[in-house]
Amino acid sequence: GPDNPHWYYRLIGCGAQGRCDKDSSEYLFDELPFFQPRDDQLFIVEPHRQKGIHCRFGMTGVVAENHFDGSRNAIAVMGGERRYILAHPEQCPKMALYPKDHPSARHSAVDWSQPDLELYPEFAEARANEIVLQAGDVLYLPTNWFHFIVSLTLNFQCNTRSGISSHYMHPMKECGFF
Repeated sequence: GPDNPHWYYRLIGCGAQGRCDKDSSEYLFDELPFFQPRDDQLFIVEPHRQKGIHCRFGMTGVVAENHFDGSRNAIAVMGGERRYILAHPEQCPKMALYPKDHPSARHSAVDWSQPDLELYPEFAEARANEIVLQAGDVLYLPTNWFHFIVSLTLNFQCNTRSGISSHYMHPMKECGFF
């Protein structure tokens, strides 16, 4: 419940590209070989631009607030369930994002669990899609797409990012980013 502690744990593996934390978990590439950057992969668009593996383990109720990532993202749920609410970058003006120079830039100021529509009336007009990912599901998330995530059960997921697509830069530039 909301009054009980919620735990979230993250591991990062850099692989050959080596641009991660100095204490990253390189064994992730041994355990999850399908994340190795290779040219014959379906879900990693530009393997040479892969940015490592990020694995997250979360308890029921853990939330990742709405935000966008500046690169392509392939997300694989390995166990449990996660609810994703996804919005096209054209929804940016309705997301009440923190400014570019703010420590939480790329994130929405709106609490999606209980939106304050008096403070953020434009959020009422935002359009999004919802999907529940279960063990074995993979989601491709294009550059700059918004996502809000709720752990529905105890779960773990791993993702990798690979390169930047220019397809959705225009709406983000109009919104004050890039």
